[in-house]
Amino acid sequence: MRYLTLLLLLVPQSDPVVFQVEGSKRSPISPFVYGINHPDWDKQGWTPTLTRAGGNRLTAYNWETNASNAGSDWHHQNDNLMGTDVPGEPIRKGVAASHEHGASIVVTIPTIGRVAADKNGGGDVKQTPDYLNKRFLPSLSKKDGPFADSPDLADGKVYQDEFVAWLEKKFPKAREDARRTIFYALDNEPDLWPHTHARIHPDPVRFDEVARVNVEYASMVKRVAPKALVFGFVSYGWHGFTTLQNAPDRNGRDFTDFFLQEMSAAEKKAGKRLVDVLDIHWYPEARGGNQRVTEDVSSPEVAKARIQANRSLWDPTYKESSWISQAAGGAIRLLPRMREKIEKNYPGTKLAITEYYFGGGDHISGALAQADGLGLFGREGVFAATLWHLGRTKDTFIHAAFAMFRNYDGAGGSFGDTGLGVSGGDPARASLYASVDDKKRPVLVLLNKTEGPLPVRLELKDLPSFKSAALYRLTSAEPKPAAQPDMTVSGTAMELELPPLSISTVVLRP
Repeated sequence: MRYLTLLLLLVPQSDPVVFQVEGSKRSPISPFVYGINHPDWDKQGWTPTLTRAGGNRLTAYNWETNASNAGSDWHHQNDNLMGTDVPGEPIRKGVAASHEHGASIVVTIPTIGRVAADKNGGGDVKQTPDYLNKRFLPSLSKKDGPFADSPDLADGKVYQDEFVAWLEKKFPKAREDARRTIFYALDNEPDLWPHTHARIHPDPVRFDEVARVNVEYASMVKRVAPKALVFGFVSYGWHGFTTLQNAPDRNGRDFTDFFLQEMSAAEKKAGKRLVDVLDIHWYPEARGGNQRVTEDVSSPEVAKARIQANRSLWDPTYKESSWISQAAGGAIRLLPRMREKIEKNYPGTKLAITEYYFGGGDHISGALAQADGLGLFGREGVFAATLWHLGRTKDTFIHAAFAMFRNYDGAGGSFGDTGLGVSGGDPARASLYASVDDKKRPVLVLLNKTEGPLPVRLELKDLPSFKSAALYRLTSAEPKPAAQPDMTVSGTAMELELPPLSISTVVLRP
């Protein structure tokens, strides 16, 4: 026994992480941060609150015929991937499915100026002489004349205001329920058009061009659907946010600052807000062992980097291993950075991340990164977020992480829409996100980012006394929340040990 005691004393013991949960500090959490592109309804283990009809294929989407062109994603080819001739049917089905599941949807409006004219396939459209005029149709923001119930396929043009009017007429109740509505996004990643859609837009995009088309098409949406929220400018990433891919008219300016200033000026001129939401995409460039965390690998080095990578969304002390960190001059702190730009240039603008992916879809490190992201989106005031699946895996652990917020008990148990203040902790080892659910119960999500058991102490301030708590856990053993025995709570404090690399959802019972 003496030797066993000595051995136990020699085993390194992790110092407990202490968090304070403050009931007097409350803030709203947007219901739209639990979103996904291309949902597999009823098969994911959780129900999204938001989805999106977006991506590169929507830039040249012809809603009248459903012809489309994915640009460099698929051979610059016009084709029939949408699979129907019924005008707007793929979008109508997407909106209907979202609303049937109690979710909202972001619908992309092409602003590039041309859309696919045919579904002929055959590879790159540039093989056709005068392809720009023969394989594409002019796409305009405004139709001169009344909208038709069925678009005119013989007029040689496609009208986006008619598309919005058609969709709004299909869903007249979309403006009655704030959680089952339609948002509109102004195209997709215009900063990459010269690469992705080089057949339509071979020249570099310009600062003044992106601002102009956003004002033009946002004005159109507000004219046709005045209550709809508009997302712009839908940037792909860091060099888009900052330089608009080294736009020829940059002149040393930051594009996000410029864009917000232009949208503010447009509101003053129009007498109403036009662009409501600053929409960006975020695919981390953080690396571990010379591999990017978004790749389909989960080696120990990549897994560790992935688990820490979301500190770049907020932490002023964290400098990741990436070229973005070098370009930013240190900590990226993406969400506070964007909020500061909004506050400085166009207060009241919301923030959305309509494409992101942290990697590790089939690994516990992917679940930890996803859960950390969801908690941060809520805590940092993001309005909307929709995951975009990048990997070749089935994202089983990522979906399980969503379930820890959206269906931890298998019966729709959900993290709340009101956030509670959290202080203390150690972000390298653990994260805590706290809320109050619709039953006025504190719901907490805790992450152990270490490879060993981690003791945690929670100090509950300005909250009623509690006697017990329900506990659910996600570990590497299985990509599914698992119910645990109830816990005892000592009034306003509780202690628990988190398993290695795990997510725990705790529901406190008054």
